[in-house]
Amino acid sequence: MKFAHLSDIHIGGWREPKLRDASTIAFCRAMEMCIAERVDFVLISGDLFNTSMPPMDHLREAVGALRRAREAGIPAYSIPGSHDFSPSGKTMLDVLETAGLLIGVARGSFVEGKLRLEPVVDARTGITLVGMMGKKGGLEKHYYPALDYAHLESLPSPKIFLFHSAITELKPKDLADMDALSASYLPEGFDYYAGGHVHVVDVANLDGRKNVVFPGPLFPNSFSELEKLRTGGFVIVDDWKPRHIPVVVHPHLGIVVDCHNRPASEIEGLITSCIDGTSLSSHVVTLRLRGELSNGRLSDIPWRQIIDRIMAQGAYAILRNTNELRTPEIEHVNVQTGNLDEIEHRVITENLGRIKHYTPDEERSVIGNLMTLLSSEKHEGETQAAFEKRIIDDARL
Repeated sequence: MKFAHLSDIHIGGWREPKLRDASTIAFCRAMEMCIAERVDFVLISGDLFNTSMPPMDHLREAVGALRRAREAGIPAYSIPGSHDFSPSGKTMLDVLETAGLLIGVARGSFVEGKLRLEPVVDARTGITLVGMMGKKGGLEKHYYPALDYAHLESLPSPKIFLFHSAITELKPKDLADMDALSASYLPEGFDYYAGGHVHVVDVANLDGRKNVVFPGPLFPNSFSELEKLRTGGFVIVDDWKPRHIPVVVHPHLGIVVDCHNRPASEIEGLITSCIDGTSLSSHVVTLRLRGELSNGRLSDIPWRQIIDRIMAQGAYAILRNTNELRTPEIEHVNVQTGNLDEIEHRVITENLGRIKHYTPDEERSVIGNLMTLLSSEKHEGETQAAFEKRIIDDARL
């Protein structure tokens, strides 16, 4: 028995033009590896796409990869994540399931006041699969207390539980503010817990629950993730033993320059000294500058020459971050940083209580659903009037 576990692919997620295709390429390569490894099936634990309605060019490539896997006899089982979930129920995941390219396992209904998840059995291996979807802002955690745990724990083994939530016991320190679920809310007795949502690579045994696994993103989804992870990957599980498989779309080189008490005129030399003699063929280079310049302004740094120098050594793309770089004439302001989900969560939490007639949880749910809807993009060929009507109609649901 062998299967693959992917999560947080975020196809279409990068806004940087040169990296817009990276997650799509990573997904296609991962599926090719799954075919070469002859896995029995593939699990996708949420956020295959960065939105519920991804751009058509990225969708076309993803469909091709899923079709090739299906033709090789490899089914793909999935759950919606916090990004590709839609409160209106209109998602591309449903279209792919109807087309036979995905099999959704986040199924269930309320029976006598309990949420009873419906199992799906893989035909080749006989493994039972059940899953819980992810929602914006971690709102799925409110469904866990209602789960029919007796039903889940009575399901025949071997069995796998798919989920898209942070786990409190496994949260890294830099994600301390992220909404999370205690491991005690995961049903007991499963052979594998296929996690997603948190962009970390982790394998743990928690309170009698073995193989609680987060495979990490298939391609880093932000500047800080490129610095931390350098590359993406997924997990292949062979006889319940997980191993992490890196997927290198572009090698990464991270440059961090301490500019404290240095004049702006010296910054170019500091940066170029970090790359002298280094082959940057096809690399994504992240450039982080920090500290307070002794004199000069940010505009005095010759960015064009720096970028040209790095590109001349073969780099594919350059990303720069000057959030921690200050100049003498700028007033110091404390700014909290983080990825987009963390910033959204902090802003929502700080402003709860401003909408009358809602509890904080209801208010968070309304805001999260509206943010998901309002992040929708106009479909190819869709008129502006039709786009506006679709958004308004979905917001009323």
